[in-house]
Amino acid sequence: MAELAFVLGMSAAVLLVAVLAVRVSVRLGLPSLLLYLGIGLVLGESGVGIRFDDAALTQSLGIAALVLILTEGGLTTRWSTVKPALWPGISLSTVAVVVSIAVTGAALHLLLSLDWRTALLWGAVLSSTDAAAVFSVLRAVGVSRTLAGVLELESGLNDAPVFIAVVLLAGHGELTWTTPLVVAYELVAGAAIGGVLGWLGSLALRRAALPATGLYPLAAVAMCVLAFATGGLADASGLLATYVCGLVLGNTHLPHRADTLSFAEGLGWLAQIGLFVLLGLYASPPNLLAALLPGLVAGAVLVLLARPVSVLIALLPFRFPLRAQAFLSWSGLRGAVPIVLALIPLTQDRPGARELVGAVFVLVVVLTVIQGGTLPHLAKALGLSKGVQPTEIEIDSAPLDALDAGLLQVRVRPGSKLHGVYLNELRLPAGATISLVVRDNAGFTPDDRTRLREGDQLLIVTTESVRDATERRIRAVDRAGKYARWKGEAGG
Repeated sequence: MAELAFVLGMSAAVLLVAVLAVRVSVRLGLPSLLLYLGIGLVLGESGVGIRFDDAALTQSLGIAALVLILTEGGLTTRWSTVKPALWPGISLSTVAVVVSIAVTGAALHLLLSLDWRTALLWGAVLSSTDAAAVFSVLRAVGVSRTLAGVLELESGLNDAPVFIAVVLLAGHGELTWTTPLVVAYELVAGAAIGGVLGWLGSLALRRAALPATGLYPLAAVAMCVLAFATGGLADASGLLATYVCGLVLGNTHLPHRADTLSFAEGLGWLAQIGLFVLLGLYASPPNLLAALLPGLVAGAVLVLLARPVSVLIALLPFRFPLRAQAFLSWSGLRGAVPIVLALIPLTQDRPGARELVGAVFVLVVVLTVIQGGTLPHLAKALGLSKGVQPTEIEIDSAPLDALDAGLLQVRVRPGSKLHGVYLNELRLPAGATISLVVRDNAGFTPDDRTRLREGDQLLIVTTESVRDATERRIRAVDRAGKYARWKGEAGG
């Protein structure tokens, strides 16, 4: 009992310190992963003295954490934000990955005298950008929605092809002409599985009237984890299935969506904290010193050559301005994903795998400091910083099962074009009624002469048949004002 109490107490203390560290990281303008890694190093064999060197367990826990992180990423990604960046994002997560692996592998083969397969393995491990690292910095940059959408899609989608490449290169089997066909199947099947399960999950959750609000977030997360398991059982990409399932679920007007997103965000933070602390705990400082030079060489190749070339080639069909390409090249931050991927060849007993783990750890820390610290300044220098962007309006819904109706809760956020709109100008579909407005902590029953203001909270009762149309209309007016239809805004 005493040992259990110690473990739980230590875990709670680490979690509290990690949560407080988020505020420090925001002030410094750096991803909090560095502080989490530092906590792990302090607790490790060269600090407090906790010894943890189980590579297989670290890899398994790391992949489990990635599943939760991708679940949160998919659920919180707004389709309206990433839709304009869909094909550039897909190109960066596929074409750019292939080019980056090839360029990095070729350069490391020459510079570090690695054999071709090992060099390409290094290139594959280093090719995945990290969503947590990218967006913890992007929040303070304020670039356009298109650029943010490209990075968001890339970081959410590229884990799957990179994971497949690392598994193939880390294995001991030979690569043949059928290998690209296997990769294509895994990606297509993974996306299809995620899409189908996401659609089925949203259909079930929208029709069900569960007895407790807290059950909806649990069901949504469980569906995404089920997508990962189903993808694995079908020899498809479970990571891609997870992200796509979350993306579909998060964009189908889930009941109690705000609660689901809050729960997923908290779970994502918990997974990130646990993963980074675990990786810091696993790392051995003496081994990191030995890997310093290879890590710096690999980092230089990646940032100065492989990333710019891969971005240039992947975005050729889309005619991105050179300054946008420069920003995208510099914002390809690495985080926990490459470290987890580096553990795969270690568990497969690949030659030089331990050196790869150390080099990747060094590279992640160095690039996070350099790129993360300079990215806001680069955005300003390139004229890409737009300041703080208005956030998407949040519409929370709850089913009223016995009445075949729904209850929508809407908050008029700062900067919304709902501000100043009269209720009769809102033109909600027949079957939808604004039953209550809460303003300055006081509620009242509105009429057609009521004019909306920033900070208002609306309670809307709508029949099930027009709930989607009601949400689309509110989103359209939020973006384009009362003349949204004339401006071609459909609110999707």
